[in-house]
Amino acid sequence: QVQLVESGGGLVQPGGSLRLSCAASGIIFSRYTMNWYRQAPGKQRELVAAITSGDNTNYADSVKGRFTISRDNARKTVYLQTNSLTPDDTAVYYCNTIWRGRDYWGQGTQVTVSS
Repeated sequence: QVQLVESGGGLVQPGGSLRLSCAASGIIFSRYTMNWYRQAPGKQRELVAAITSGDNTNYADSVKGRFTISRDNARKTVYLQTNSLTPDDTAVYYCNTIWRGRDYWGQGTQVTVSS
């Protein structure tokens, strides 16, 4: 049973930072691409960042230069460091992976950027 558990969200002022974490279980973590998505109210869920098993990374244009995805295979955890946050970054952030052809999602962690 694959489980993904996010943490680290919260309320932050514009310009602030948060570090999101996603702990995985039930998979051989090091072998799989891990993704961070987000969904803002009234909008579609969008891919924010991805990291492959070989540590190659990709980012949405809207977060390039501000967000950094990383992974710790020993801890089976993927991180999303978010910097220079703006109100447009307000969303529920979800961890995702595809295992045996099926999407798995965490429960999400709320990030709210507001003064």
